[in-house]
Amino acid sequence: MRNLPLPLAALCAVALCCASFAGTASGAEKRPVNGAPAMEKFREVSDIVLDKCMACHSRDYDLPFYAKVPGIKQIIEQDYRDGLRAMDLNLELVGAVKDRPVGEVVLSKMEWVVLNETMPPAKFTVVHWGSRLTDQDKKDILHWVKSTRAAYYATGTASAVRANEPLQPLPAHVAVDAKKAALGEKLFNDKRLSADSTLACSGCHAYEKAGTDNARFSEGIRGQFGDINAPTMFNAVFNIRQFWDGRAADLQEQAGGPPLNPVEMGSRDWDEIIARLSKDAVLTAEAARVYADVWTAENITDAIAEYEKTLITPDSRFDKWLRGDDAALTAEEAEGYRLFKLYRCASCHVGRSVGGQSFEYMDLKADYFADRGEPLNSDKGLMGFTGKEEDLHRFKVPNLRNVELTHPYMHDGTVATLEESVTVMGRYLSGMPVSDRDRRLIVTFLRTLTGEFQGRPLSGTPVER
Repeated sequence: MRNLPLPLAALCAVALCCASFAGTASGAEKRPVNGAPAMEKFREVSDIVLDKCMACHSRDYDLPFYAKVPGIKQIIEQDYRDGLRAMDLNLELVGAVKDRPVGEVVLSKMEWVVLNETMPPAKFTVVHWGSRLTDQDKKDILHWVKSTRAAYYATGTASAVRANEPLQPLPAHVAVDAKKAALGEKLFNDKRLSADSTLACSGCHAYEKAGTDNARFSEGIRGQFGDINAPTMFNAVFNIRQFWDGRAADLQEQAGGPPLNPVEMGSRDWDEIIARLSKDAVLTAEAARVYADVWTAENITDAIAEYEKTLITPDSRFDKWLRGDDAALTAEEAEGYRLFKLYRCASCHVGRSVGGQSFEYMDLKADYFADRGEPLNSDKGLMGFTGKEEDLHRFKVPNLRNVELTHPYMHDGTVATLEESVTVMGRYLSGMPVSDRDRRLIVTFLRTLTGEFQGRPLSGTPVER
């Protein structure tokens, strides 16, 4: 800006926002998106959200007059795009989830920027002196985060001093229909769901490998390979949607995918699968005791989904620490958790399963895909499901429970170690380079997330140190 006239330089200084987790609309017209989105979910802090967040983190907001000035326009458009990629409040206000409480990820992102005083950006507040968050603003936001988290996301099992942590203890169990789950377990392990009766669901989601196959890409029937890493089925019940690209709304819809996928289990249709299962008199009799119409695609996937609800792994050392056992973590592991929050990891990896609650851009802070090379069809992420250009490179945040056992990492399976994972996340997601010391401590914490299945330590081979 050195060579620009002073007024133009000043305008450039207020390019609306930068790529971070909150923004400011002060100086823009305070008219909400699409006229009047329901702000009830933000009721306690609605004035702050409208005045100091919406411009950079919502679509179709009324931008100030200088947003159309040549030279400034391009800067503002880039800042606006970056702000939306970091957090899109439309999804919380006027999108398909408007009838749900504010998401855990939004709560954690807003909490982080307040605690770390990163928003509004300096290049905005240097001109708009009244746009900074006041001490009362900060107090109100943090109180709202705490009360919303307690009302909708707390499991009720954390100790009083840790009840407001962005991560929560896993429950010991979830409610299921026992008869459906018993049938679902048999179907989950039944190779007859595949075209050549050689591969069951558990073939790629193995119990002895923490619900994965510890391979970059899974091998389907006839030696075929896909181009995306198989996520663990453990704790998947807590995901907001299923698959890396979110194409399945729930466990039942997810269960219907692999059997008919030509690269995975390869069955032509459900009639073909039902014909094979119907030849098993014992299994058919069990299905008849559960479902009046016995074998249908809906019944098969319903039973499998009911079983998958039971695949949870509580009682990790971190769970015990959250519940109040201070001795469950060493001083280094507790420090690793503090750093996990400091480096913004807990802004996306939140809740009971430490993830699975949002879709984030893998190239938020730097171009992961250009640096990696080797383009994959799966790189489209959420766009592969929605078809929306704005969803390119957005992926469901994986849950980190048992993460030391679920290697390799990332949607493309290219990352072999936890240390490398932390480095990648710092560079491409957080935009905060992680020192060797801090990386070591964060990894030490991540290894405390391994839990138990059916009362025993979850099976698997820990990733190399």
